[in-house]
Parts: sequence; structure tokens; C-alpha cells
Amino acid sequence: MGPVSMVMPGSPGTGLGAGLGSRLGAGLHSGLRAGTGLIVFCVALASCGGKSAPAPAAADFSLSSTPAAITLVPGAAGQQLSVTATAANGFTGMVAVAITGLPAGVTTQPATLTLTPGTAQSVTVAAAASAMKGSAKLTLTGHSGALMHSSTVAATISAPRPDFTLTLSPTSLTVVGGAAGVPVSVTAGALNGSSGTVAVAITGLPAGVTANPATLSLVPGTAQSTILTAALSVASSSSTVTFTGTSGGIVHSAPLALTVQSVARTNAPDVTTFHYDIARDGLNAQETILTQSNVNSTQFGKIGFDTVDGKVDAQPLYLANVPIRGQLNSLVPMHNVLYVATEHDSVYAFDADTGMQLWVTSILGGGETTSDDHGCSQITPEIGITSTPVIDRKQGPNGTLFTIGMTKDASGGYHHRLHALDLTTGADLSTPTEIVASYPGTGDNSQNGSVVFDPAQYAERAALLLVNGTIYTGWTSHCDVGLYTGWVMGYSESTLQQTHLLNLTPNGHEGSIWMSGNGMAADSNGFIYLLDANGTFDTTLTVAGFPTLGDYGNAMVKLSTASGKLAVVDYFETYNGNAESSEDLDLGSGGEMLLPDQKDASGRVHHLIVGAGKDKNIYLADRDNMGKFNPASDPMDSNIYQEIPGAMAGLVYSTPAYFNGVVYYAADGDVLKAFPLTNAVMATSPSSMTSVTFQHPGATPTVSANGIQNGIVWALESGLTMPGVLHAYDPANLAHELYNSGQAANGRDSFGNGNKFIAPVIVNGKVYVGTQTGVAVFGLLPTQ
Repeated sequence: MGPVSMVMPGSPGTGLGAGLGSRLGAGLHSGLRAGTGLIVFCVALASCGGKSAPAPAAADFSLSSTPAAITLVPGAAGQQLSVTATAANGFTGMVAVAITGLPAGVTTQPATLTLTPGTAQSVTVAAAASAMKGSAKLTLTGHSGALMHSSTVAATISAPRPDFTLTLSPTSLTVVGGAAGVPVSVTAGALNGSSGTVAVAITGLPAGVTANPATLSLVPGTAQSTILTAALSVASSSSTVTFTGTSGGIVHSAPLALTVQSVARTNAPDVTTFHYDIARDGLNAQETILTQSNVNSTQFGKIGFDTVDGKVDAQPLYLANVPIRGQLNSLVPMHNVLYVATEHDSVYAFDADTGMQLWVTSILGGGETTSDDHGCSQITPEIGITSTPVIDRKQGPNGTLFTIGMTKDASGGYHHRLHALDLTTGADLSTPTEIVASYPGTGDNSQNGSVVFDPAQYAERAALLLVNGTIYTGWTSHCDVGLYTGWVMGYSESTLQQTHLLNLTPNGHEGSIWMSGNGMAADSNGFIYLLDANGTFDTTLTVAGFPTLGDYGNAMVKLSTASGKLAVVDYFETYNGNAESSEDLDLGSGGEMLLPDQKDASGRVHHLIVGAGKDKNIYLADRDNMGKFNPASDPMDSNIYQEIPGAMAGLVYSTPAYFNGVVYYAADGDVLKAFPLTNAVMATSPSSMTSVTFQHPGATPTVSANGIQNGIVWALESGLTMPGVLHAYDPANLAHELYNSGQAANGRDSFGNGNKFIAPVIVNGKVYVGTQTGVAVFGLLPTQ
């Protein structure tokens, strides 16, 4: 093709030229649209004065946000913005967005964004409660390489809305199963003029824990408390309890870190009286921890010592699961408690497992001291609480411990008072009762036809007896010195007033009741039994066989309490009772014991009492027919159920124990002996005996067992001037010693000199021994 002339688009043309130009123009536009062939053609036309095509537009983006305006309420939920990057000219990069212009107290979440073009993201803008009222322009600036675009949002910050805070005190808490509840104080604080009440709900309490009240309605600024209480059976746990407050649609919560401690209640028996029970049998048949296999010097020994302010002549007592008040009068967990009375007129409560002192109280009156020893070596150097107290868990608001203490006032006067102490605090529950008495008779210290109780002449040595709401006491002298007679008194446990009174030698002299610390015994019918010490016995008898003048010195006595009156209803007196009294060979130096029902060979049931004294004989009387007095019984008392002459090698200053058909006795300077019973008859010779001789005053044994299994006979060498020794024996063979406290090396288990008539207490895996300065505690040794 030859050269072609071209008419520019829009120029006039005619004929062929016009037609060609028109067609070329159409081709040019077609090439621009289609992008084919035109470049070559335009180059070819360049010499003809034509123009080149423009360069393509650069890739870019735009940034937008909605809504364009927001209103923020301080402290309220934030407002959401939707932010979008839109691609232009084939843009495919990521866009980083920063937000500026935020006034104080206004924040965004998230603080920055990274956008994919075409995909919106949200950002929350919120004003803190501290944000000031006003307006601001928020700028969202997007960057991608050198490209930058922005969007703005108008933000208005309104006045803060009414609000509240919710606080707890304390914020962490421990509650103990079975203990009293613990308060949690909850307070709502007003913000921004808030005045509405706040309803508080409590959630997250573990099983067994309750809140009282379960919900609260708070006025801002005024605290309220709810008390969290854990049931006794609650399991140990840790949890977060949430207190949630709601007011006008506003909700706040506060957490409480709660720890729950369970209390492992023990099934150990209570020891509320001397020698475990009012039969005085010395048997704890519910001991499941100590066994014949683990009571040895390798596994068992002294594990603690509870120090007190005087000698412990009274047997310690034990209660399981007692709530004891602690600091700030709040109740702390249940304790197994050991109660210890001292000759310094103090009573202590110790945690029986840890040895922690829970409380101590003195029963001395104002300006008083303990009594001097009256020159008598029996109780020395001071006389305070000598007899074993008695406990009634059901008496009073928390249970009551009853005790009698002797004191001396500033004028030299002597006093004996009966106290009722709260088991959880030691406080006197009522005014103590002064012991006074007068009884018809012409015996020692009589005035105007009555014998009079002179407190200076007596000591309360025999353990207290509680029967049918009455506390019975027996009184002894100071080393047989002075004018005294045989007093038995009863006091109401609810009023502490004297309700019963009897003198066993009203027309004679002496005849005291002491039994080396044992208490009077009682049977299920309410009859009371005791061994009377040397004193007047009237050998002239009534037709019914009773002393005409009512004097029962040196006798085994049965008392009735019918119609609210103490009276002798039966007794036994040896044929030579008065002769033995004159030689101070009294039956009442030892303690009595009531045996469980015994069947003879024919199946007949016998109710027996056993006792022994200074004449070294063992006496068994039928409690339904004790034998009274027969002066013609020489050489043996044929009117008594059974007598074993010379059974003991020494004088008896102790009480026997009973286990599995065997009676255990240890006299002064004698070995511990086992006397089995067969067909309701006691063997006249021991079936076994120890190799150890128990020096003065002998030993009052006690027995621990699990039913009739794992029996252990415990006995103390307890002389005042020699080291005390605790012994444990196989009850089936006393020659088999399981343990003694002298076996371990380096004096590991020593506890000082002995303390005369004390009897060990075995309960809940431990042995408690009264000493001259406290209570030694024995148990299983910690494992290594």
C-alpha cells in the first residue's frame, strides 16, 4: 500500500479521503477498545503527526469507617466502628491502621488494625469512668507502603452514668466443718451520683457450705454481712465464690477465695469419770489404734507433755469433738480435749492431739490460796483439786465439768466449793457452792446433837460420782488426824444445791471415804457402793442386821437414793472389822469395782462387787445380798459371797480393773496379778503375774481393747520419790510385757517421778499419765 494521508478526527473531509478517515477513525477507536493492532498502526502514523496511548493508573486503596459519629458514656460498654479498606486499580496489599486523636480516658480495642482490602474489621471505642465530658475527632490512618489514606469519626463523650463498686472483706476465707459461721462484709460504693440499691447474689458455694442470708440488698455506703457456715460433714476444698451485684442494668462482681477444711470426727469414747465408767472397771473397749503389735519401744513412746501449775492427783478426763472458743470469741474447729485439774486449784483444757492449751481457769476465791497440807504426807505440799472431776456433756449450754477445790482465805479459814465449769471456756456457770453439812449424831465434832462438817478437817480425795442428775462426794481426813466422821453428800448438777446427806459414823469417829482416789460406784438401778475406811462399827445390830447406831466404819456399803434420801440398804463387815480398824487395816484403803453380770454353773446371774484393802484379802460380795456382819465367821467370813485370804502380798491402795473375765490387781510392793472368773467364782491363785514389783502405793491398772481383741493392761510405777514407769502387758499373760517407758535409749520416754494414786487414761491411740508437773502423753511415734 502506498502512502496514505489522514484527516484528523473532527476535521472536515470529503470523498474518498473523508470516507477513509472515517473508517480509520473507527478502526482507531476499535483498536483502543480492543487493544489489538493499533500500536503498530499508530507508529506507522507517527510521521503523520499522530499521539501515543496514556500509561495505566497506579494501584491504590481507600479507607472508610462507619458510623461517622459515636457517643461514649464513661464507664459503660464501648461503641463499635467498622473499618474497611477498598482496593483500586488492582491493589492487593495489606493496610495497617492506626487510630489517633483519642482523648484522655478513651481507648480502642484493638489499638491497631491490619486490614485485608474488602474485608471489614471492628474496633471498640470505650470511655473509662474517669473520662471527661467533651468531643473529639478520631482519625483512622491507613498505611500500605508509601500509600496513606484516612477516615475520621466524630466522638462525643457524655456525662458519666451512675455506677457502683462492690467490695468484700475479707477477700479470702477459711471455714471449718462443724464450726460456727464466719462473716463476710459486703459493701456497695456509689459512683457518679448513684443512689439505687444493689441486689447481690452469691454463687459458687461448694457443697455443704451455706450463706445466711443467701442474698443481700445493699444501700451504697452501708455494709452488710453474710455468714458462711460449713456443715460438719463437709469435704475439704478450695473454690472461688462470686458475689454479683446488679443495679439498673449495671453488673459488677467480686470474688472470694474460699478454703473449706473438713473435720475428721473421732469415734473415740468420752472419758467423763474416774476409771472410765461408774462401775469403775477401768476398761476402754473402744480402742482401735493401739494394738499388741504396735505397742513396743520401736513404734510407741512419749510424744508430748502438757505442763500445768501443780501436781496432777486427779485423773485427766477426755472428750471427743468439742468446739472450743478461740480468739475474738469465734469458734475454731472441733477438738479432742483433755481436761486436767491440779492441786494448785486450776483446771486446764488441752487439745488432746496437739497439746495446745485451749483454756485454763483458776477456782481460787478472791484473796485465797490453796490449802496447806496440814502436816500430812498424803496430799502435799498444797491441797487444791484432788478428786477426779466429773463431766456431763448435756448440762449447761456447752456441757459442764464439775469439780471441788479446797482453798484457804486470808484469815486462815478453809473452804471446799463445788464448781460447774463450762467445757468450752472454763468459766463458772453459776456461783460455786460452799460445802457445809450437819447431821444428827453424837460422834466426833458434834454440837447440840449433830455432827458438823469442819472444812479444815477434810479433803475430797474420792472421785466425784454423777448419777441421775446428782453429784455425789465422799470425804476423807488428813492422815487420820483430828476429829472427823464419814460424810457422803449429794448436790444437784443443775442448781449446785445440796440435796442428799448421810454420815456413815454419826455416833462414832473416823470412817472416812477415800479409796485411794477411786470414786463411789453405781449400778443401773441407781444404788451407790463404796468401801469405808477404818472407823467405828456398831456390833450391836437391829433385827434386820443393821448397826443400831448407824456406824459403818471399815465396811463395804450399799446406799439407796430412793425418795431423795441417802440410806444404807445393805453392807458387808468383816468378822474382825473393829480389830482391823484399831490397827489401821481398813478395807476402804482400796477402791471397789462392780463386775459385769456373772453366770454360775447353773446359769444363775450374780451381781458382784469386788474390793480389797489393807488386810490383803480380796472380797467379792453379792450386791443383792452383801452378807452384813457375822462375828462368828472366823477364820473366814462365811457370810460373804467369796473371800480370797492373802491374795495380795502387800496393802491395797489401788482399784482393780476388769477385762474378758479377768480381774487385775496390783498391791503395794506386789506384782500385778490376774484373777480369772469361772462360773461366777474368782480363782484363788493368779493365772499370771508380772515380773515387776510395784512399789508404794502399788498400781491401779487400766485396760484398752477393741472389743475383746488387742487387749492391753496398763500399769504405772508411780512412787513420789522414784522415776515413774509406764508398763503395758498382754492381758492373757502378764509375764509378757509389751512395753515399758524405761526401754528406749537416752531416757526418751521418761516423765519424772511418779504421782502416787494416778491411773493412766488410754483413749484414741494415746496414753495420758498425770505427773507432778503435768501430763505425759504417749502414743505411736512419728514415722521417719
